[in-house]
Amino acid sequence: MEALENVYAGWRKKLMRYIADTVDFELKEPTVVTLGKFDGRHRGHQKLLRTMEEVKESLGYATAIFTFSTAPLTLVTGEIATVITTSEERRHNMEKMGIDYLVEYPFTDDVRKMDPAVFVKDILVKRMKAKAVVVGPDCSFGYKGAGNVGFLRTLSRELDFRLYVIEKEKDHRRDISSTYIREELSRGNVAKANELLGEPYAIHGIVVHGNHIGGPRLGFPTANIIPPANKRLPKFGVYVSRVLAEGNYYKGVTNIGRKPTIHGDNPVGVETFIFDFNGDIYGKMIEVQLLEFDRGEQKFASLEELKERIEKDKEFAIRYFAENPLYNPVKI
Repeated sequence: MEALENVYAGWRKKLMRYIADTVDFELKEPTVVTLGKFDGRHRGHQKLLRTMEEVKESLGYATAIFTFSTAPLTLVTGEIATVITTSEERRHNMEKMGIDYLVEYPFTDDVRKMDPAVFVKDILVKRMKAKAVVVGPDCSFGYKGAGNVGFLRTLSRELDFRLYVIEKEKDHRRDISSTYIREELSRGNVAKANELLGEPYAIHGIVVHGNHIGGPRLGFPTANIIPPANKRLPKFGVYVSRVLAEGNYYKGVTNIGRKPTIHGDNPVGVETFIFDFNGDIYGKMIEVQLLEFDRGEQKFASLEELKERIEKDKEFAIRYFAENPLYNPVKI
């Protein structure tokens, strides 16, 4: 974990105070706070974040996000809840946006049973120093979700904070939500997921050594990353991708899955052929953005047959980038 932190530290463009896994904190300046899981930072989340920035500009409050370090569902069911963005990715995204504070509060059984009034008074107002709160209309908090917008509105008058209730962002008639995005990912429809996210779905990871078949035997050297167990992956298969490596974006073709053609017990991985790239990125962090579904994962009769199919995958990607110049490689 420390090594991962060091890698992410190199990516940070703005200083953000990150507070995690502790209840012993108290911010020192007035804030505008929003609360939620922020899984995916989709267009609905971005609407809340834009409102926070507007409040910051007009009233001078620091921006603060309150979320939980462990998904509530994990504590309740004991099962690992998969997420569109991991905690590390969420931290990176929020810091890149210029958020001032990100608080990942430990979700314990005591917190699960917390009275909503205690949550607002002790956490939002006392610890987070909230002078403004930004939420969606379906906001819920406290034991069994007893706290809601009406409850916040009542306490806002008593505790002297401003309340901003922001309507849901919609895709036609359906609310944009993390659940909606997960459904599209499970179908392999990353183009639709990206539309809902307002940005490409991405997987971050440190490049590890694979089985060394791609370069020597297939003629396609690849970068392998192993996503964490709680990362929500799309349908197994091959995707057109864009890869951020060593400060530049490159075109790519990415396979998500277990590589069924390769003998052995292969872990679920993300393997990417990067066009026009010869650098040594073992042990380095890369970001793989998925842009378009090509085909489902297949088991081929031979490596030669796999090689022929990869050539077609590369051609598919080249056509995609020709038709979608917005995603062509750029320096950042």
